[in-house]
Amino acid sequence: MISFNLKCEHEHEFEGWFKDSAAFAKQAEQQLLECPLCGTNKVSKALSAPNISTSRSQAKAQSEMAVRAHQMIAEMRKTVEENCDNVGDKFAEEARKIHYGETEARGIYGQATADEAKELIEEGVDFTPMPWLDEKAKN
Repeated sequence: MISFNLKCEHEHEFEGWFKDSAAFAKQAEQQLLECPLCGTNKVSKALSAPNISTSRSQAKAQSEMAVRAHQMIAEMRKTVEENCDNVGDKFAEEARKIHYGETEARGIYGQATADEAKELIEEGVDFTPMPWLDEKAKN
């Protein structure tokens, strides 16, 4: 596996892992790569320094990745909160109503138990489990 620093046409930078350089080139040519921030498939390699791995550089990279991941999840949460209705623990019930046409189609978010999520999947209800950071528990 090889890691490349990538950027999209909007200058968002992110990391991608590939089998080799040829795998990256093929996926980029077929426009299979997608920016995790904006969704565009116009992605290219970003300039990067040679990667000489030391325990210190690995720890720093892991720390930076954790910060970036936290930021991305926080941005996703903000977008969901601004554009969807919070139905709390009634998520499974509301998702079913939307799926079966009993209420207007709209974006919702909330909580579901593992059993409720399994039942929704079995019924063919389309939803996506998402990581949700507790804003009160910031470090």
